[in-house]
Amino acid sequence: MIQIRKGTIDDLPQVLQLVRELAEYEKAPQEVTNTVEDMHWDGFGERPIFEFFVAESEADGIVGIALYYMGYSTWKGKMLYLEDLIVTERLRRSGIGRRLFDAVAEEAKRVEAKRFRWQVLDWNESAIAFYKKIGADLSGEWLNCTLTEEQIQNYKGKL
Repeated sequence: MIQIRKGTIDDLPQVLQLVRELAEYEKAPQEVTNTVEDMHWDGFGERPIFEFFVAESEADGIVGIALYYMGYSTWKGKMLYLEDLIVTERLRRSGIGRRLFDAVAEEAKRVEAKRFRWQVLDWNESAIAFYKKIGADLSGEWLNCTLTEEQIQNYKGKL
């Protein structure tokens, strides 16, 4: 039986393992530079910046996570951003992802978020089908902009 619960500091090693599994699936394992220590500080330090739910089985431990954080829209107000929804590969399409998503959606309601936002890779057809099925708006009108850690350090107001 799978239980969905709020994540704790003790879950972080298994959470990071699932993040690495997702990176393998997304063909980018080299991109994961986060550590358990970083997650400990960032999620449970003086100013926590993320929270998460876990899907846990007695036999296998943590088999899924949904990691999220709060953001803010100047147009709408509070928004909840789902960073990762991960289910270990052998248990995908078993309903665990839906249960984790439901838990985060309930959290968005609880905190009275005006938006609930996330991203999906354009080749992840099963995830796209799921998000369409639940009525999500998969708008392509916004572009994602990113500066890497190195670019942030080198940024000097270049215009």
